[in-house]
Amino acid sequence: MDAVVVRNEDVVRVQAFIPKGHRHVRLVVWLRCGRVIVFQHATVDGIIRAFLSVSLHPVRRGVELVGGVVEGRKPGFARYQLVESGRGEEEVVAEGTELLEGAADVSVLCGEPCLEPEVGEDSG
Repeated sequence: MDAVVVRNEDVVRVQAFIPKGHRHVRLVVWLRCGRVIVFQHATVDGIIRAFLSVSLHPVRRGVELVGGVVEGRKPGFARYQLVESGRGEEEVVAEGTELLEGAADVSVLCGEPCLEPEVGEDSG
C-alpha cells in the first residue's frame, strides 16, 4: 500500500461546519497542492478517539481502528463506525513505522515543491 504523509506545512486551511439541512459536522482540509479532503463526522470521531487514546495515555504507543457496521449503537451514531481492532500495540507500531519509511510526501505527489520547515521546527 502506498502511503502519503500530509505535513503540517502542506495544509493551507481547515474548516469544520454542519452543512445546511444536516445534523453532523464535516471537516474540510485544503492542501497546498490544491486537493481538498472532506471527512464525515463519524470518521473524524474515530480519528480523534484513536489519536487521543495514544497521545494522552502515559504508556500506550499504538492503537488500530477498523471500519464496520455496529449494531446496538447509541442514538445519533452512524451505522458504519471505526472501532478498535484488537490487534496488539507492538504489531500496530511496527506496521505504522514500516509504512512511514516508504511514504511519500503529499507535496511531492501533488507536483508542488516541498516547503522546508523553519529552523528549529519539527514538522512531524
